[in-house]
Amino acid sequence: MSQRRCPKCGAVYGATARFCANDGTMLVDVQGKPAAAPPASSGTGVRAPLTPPRSAGVDRASSLSSQILDARYQVIRKLGEGGMSYVYLAQEIGSNATVAIKVLSPKLATDKSSVERLRREAGLAMRLDHPNVCRILRLGESDDGLIYLVMPYLQGELLSDREVRAGPMDLATGVAILRQVCAGLQHAHELHIIHRDLKPENVMLVPEDGGGERAVVMDFGLAKERRADPAIQKLTATGIILGTPEFMSPEQIRGKPLDARSDVYALGILAFEMFAGRLPFQGRNAQEMMIARLRGAPTPLREARPDLPAGLEKALAKALASNPDDRFATALEFADALAADAGGGLLGKLKDKLK
Repeated sequence: MSQRRCPKCGAVYGATARFCANDGTMLVDVQGKPAAAPPASSGTGVRAPLTPPRSAGVDRASSLSSQILDARYQVIRKLGEGGMSYVYLAQEIGSNATVAIKVLSPKLATDKSSVERLRREAGLAMRLDHPNVCRILRLGESDDGLIYLVMPYLQGELLSDREVRAGPMDLATGVAILRQVCAGLQHAHELHIIHRDLKPENVMLVPEDGGGERAVVMDFGLAKERRADPAIQKLTATGIILGTPEFMSPEQIRGKPLDARSDVYALGILAFEMFAGRLPFQGRNAQEMMIARLRGAPTPLREARPDLPAGLEKALAKALASNPDDRFATALEFADALAADAGGGLLGKLKDKLK
């Protein structure tokens, strides 16, 4: 009987399995090596469809509300959708835990590179464990071929929605949020993971007891290990630029190798928008704005907000340096500069907020 093996950890599975339950790695065929396959429901593994995927897969992925997914999750309602996925609020039947489920569009589920990206997202995000980062709890596949990710449900407000609703932020609130985002990114960077698509839509502000709020970095869908293996490098080959144009670093626009300083640059743009209510580079479209980042200098923060301190403008200018060597080397350095340069009296207060 044919079997499959994880090339990363060596675990052996039955012929129908596609991904390793331990680390999410795509399995390879093994001939004539007897080993007991784990039960279909074990761990975070992804099962191969027991029946051929239905032709109406696209309709099912987009209309899961009030249905049961994979005999395990009671889907409550749709939270949103994008070009690659649909996101639902659901309840795990066994534990009654409330979760968010991202279902890959079946149009993309048949594309090997898209499946590999989702598998990679899960494999990386399962390693993240920090209060300012959204974890991935499980990677799964339903019997009818829907591939999905399970995450904790965060009840709060997207940073992008806060900006639209409340406008430019005051100094203390903005710096407190940015330092928390820096803390989450620093954790990821220490695991050799960079986000590559940091933007206000990927930061959730979660209310906490006592009146504070916690900033959580979400959606490591474009995350990439700095020490990527050749198979992953092929997914982001020269000419395939992944990310949101308005927040890309110059080296990301050029398709160059990236490190933590690219996330620092994106965070600098995000910070400018939080305080100024607009982006630091101007253009009639995304292409012109990318060209401006390659050829021009960002607008000084205090041209848009004269009331803000010069130290904060200096910190953002360094984060937005065109040459990565001129930026903060780590997210933690940026966080310290934000607090220190924003005003001496804020430093202790902001450190208390981060505890």
